[in-house]
Amino acid sequence: MDYHKLSQSEYQRVRRVLALHLYQKRLALRGRYRTFSVNNASDGIIFSSQSLLSPTKRLFLSIQQCNQILINTILFFTRPFVFPLRYYPLHTIILLTIFGIIWGLFYKVNIAIFVDLPDPNLLSEQLPYVSSKITDRHGSVLYRLYDEENRTLIPLREISNSAIEATIAIEDKDFWHHHGFSLRAIIRAALSNSQSELTQGGSTITQQLVKNRLLSPERTIQRKIKELLLSVMTEQRYSKETILTMYLNQVPYGGSTYGIEEAAQRYFGKSASKLDLAESALLAGLPAAPTAYTPYGNSPERAFARQREVLRNMVEAQYITQDEAATAAQQQLAFRQDSIDIIAPHFVMYVKNELAKTYGENILNRGGLTIKTTLDIPTQMISEKIIEEELTKLAKLKVSNGAALVTNPQTGEILAMVGSKNYFDFANDGQVNVTLRPRQPGSSIKPITYTLAFESGFTPASTIVDAPISFTILGSEPYSPKNYDGTYHGPVTLRQALASSYNVPAVKLLSVLGVNNLISLAEQMGITTWQDRSRFGLSLTLGGGEVTMLDMVTAYGTLANNGQRVEINPILEVTDLDGKILYNNICAQNPTTCHFPQVIPSGIAYQVTHILKDPVARIPAFGPFSVLTIPGQEVAVKTGTTNNLRDNWTIGYTSERVVATWVGNNDNTSMSYVASGITGASPIWNKIIRTQLSAEKPHVFQRPDSIISMKSCFTNQEEVIVVGQPLPPPCNKQLSEQIDTLIEP
Repeated sequence: MDYHKLSQSEYQRVRRVLALHLYQKRLALRGRYRTFSVNNASDGIIFSSQSLLSPTKRLFLSIQQCNQILINTILFFTRPFVFPLRYYPLHTIILLTIFGIIWGLFYKVNIAIFVDLPDPNLLSEQLPYVSSKITDRHGSVLYRLYDEENRTLIPLREISNSAIEATIAIEDKDFWHHHGFSLRAIIRAALSNSQSELTQGGSTITQQLVKNRLLSPERTIQRKIKELLLSVMTEQRYSKETILTMYLNQVPYGGSTYGIEEAAQRYFGKSASKLDLAESALLAGLPAAPTAYTPYGNSPERAFARQREVLRNMVEAQYITQDEAATAAQQQLAFRQDSIDIIAPHFVMYVKNELAKTYGENILNRGGLTIKTTLDIPTQMISEKIIEEELTKLAKLKVSNGAALVTNPQTGEILAMVGSKNYFDFANDGQVNVTLRPRQPGSSIKPITYTLAFESGFTPASTIVDAPISFTILGSEPYSPKNYDGTYHGPVTLRQALASSYNVPAVKLLSVLGVNNLISLAEQMGITTWQDRSRFGLSLTLGGGEVTMLDMVTAYGTLANNGQRVEINPILEVTDLDGKILYNNICAQNPTTCHFPQVIPSGIAYQVTHILKDPVARIPAFGPFSVLTIPGQEVAVKTGTTNNLRDNWTIGYTSERVVATWVGNNDNTSMSYVASGITGASPIWNKIIRTQLSAEKPHVFQRPDSIISMKSCFTNQEEVIVVGQPLPPPCNKQLSEQIDTLIEP
């Protein structure tokens, strides 16, 4: 037996043969060796091989050599493609090329189709943008808030059968039978499009749903493949009823109108559940081309042609008879006027801004909130009408604008807010809400001064001299207030001074009381615009400091509410899309459950009210028959006119209502003439507050227990005093004894 050491070539042969042996013929090596054998030796392995061209050879491998060969063989076969490339290069290259092409195609398809394929679960997990609704206190919609898409979600049971059948007939005849897409519809659309200039879609309702909700609007093969795949997956995950519900709530019907409910409201002013056959057929035809088929466009006949097409399809689908289709086609439709759907626009925008501070614009425009406000539409409508009518009469006096607020002082609810004569008169800044803009109040601010006086020890019976006076302030010219009538009235009571709105007594009082004290009290009562106290002097009591109407109704509401300040709150309730209550105004529902700050004593508030409701005390200024007097009713009221005739106010109240009115011009130009209590804001106030009063139940202010009354020797009229205030001198001994009896503990 010929043993010898391995040469390099022999080593390679042994390596190959050992590899074959190790893999036990799993790799069919077509080499030189047709036969081989391996025999064990005591200190190694004897390898025998025979080829066709050479004699038998025997090789001896030691154990160490075998181990090394085995290690190298394993390393050899763990290198991909090295073995086949070395021995079968052509075959290997061809196979690798084919494999690479297939792998590349699969990779490209995976990237283009499957990598970013949306999950059909998103159809139910991520709801489409839903409009929020602002309603009045009775649930009537004032405005819908939305971002591009105005939509209201409703269940399928709240959609009329005719609307459902019309939609299926025109959009997807095989809806109840296919599994996501319809080959018949695709072929039918392809044939139709090849024979006509008008394009017809072959997409099913399911395809349209996933296209609109889950995919981009691009028209590519990749998107179409995704659409088909998602349609099949959607059909597997959702019922037909659920898919149809999502589609009818999703589909566009023209402009910002999305979903069948908003379409029914926009075009016919009714809910989707009340649509008849003719209305349903017209709406069902819109989604294919909302702009082209809209009845509000330049070619409304196209809408009716499309309606007849829908009716024909319904007949073919056996949803209706030919006679029913003919009747529906002849029906005269009553379209709702195409306009901006908003009631009380100034109030709506005010509420929207307040809500945005709490919930943010995104939730407000897309979250499907329902905001029930305090507004009362009948009160709003009559207030708007009154302002428009009265301003027409005032046009010759260069009065172009007016505003009004109606509130409930016990709860802070806004029942009406008219911010200007016409919100949509943009050329004259009609969208500006005067009720929120700071303007000078004139003498309507005086009740706060007299409230401070009564808190400081004065009474309505206290007297003051209405005579010329000048106040010298260091660094300023002397200030000499004058009354509006240009005369002086000598000694007057504070009742007479306030009721007749004399200027000189008010300024004299403030010089004693202090401007800072007046500002502090005004802020407690609701005034928020006097932060920079250094700006103000004695003219503040005559209206020298700007205020908002919203602040003024809060301050007057404090008087009406027996000294308790109740903040203005225009919201009753806020609920989310699922009906969960996010906010509830408990105080508006039951004021007794809420604590309101007592900023002035109830007796002091009543003293001011008693003066403002006194028609006799105001006769010297307004006469006995002014519009400030409401026969048979106790109503407190105060007017105010600025010296430059830029602002004219009237603010009055009962225990349940505060009504504030204003007239002027948005460009701040002066009016030519207004007479407080006769023209201007007063007639508007009179007509509005009369709508809030009842002839059957005349209003009477409730007198607090801390009030005592007596006859004034100065005016010979009833006077009211708060227990603890200094009493006026008695007219005689009998009256003195009467007073002693009243104040005994």
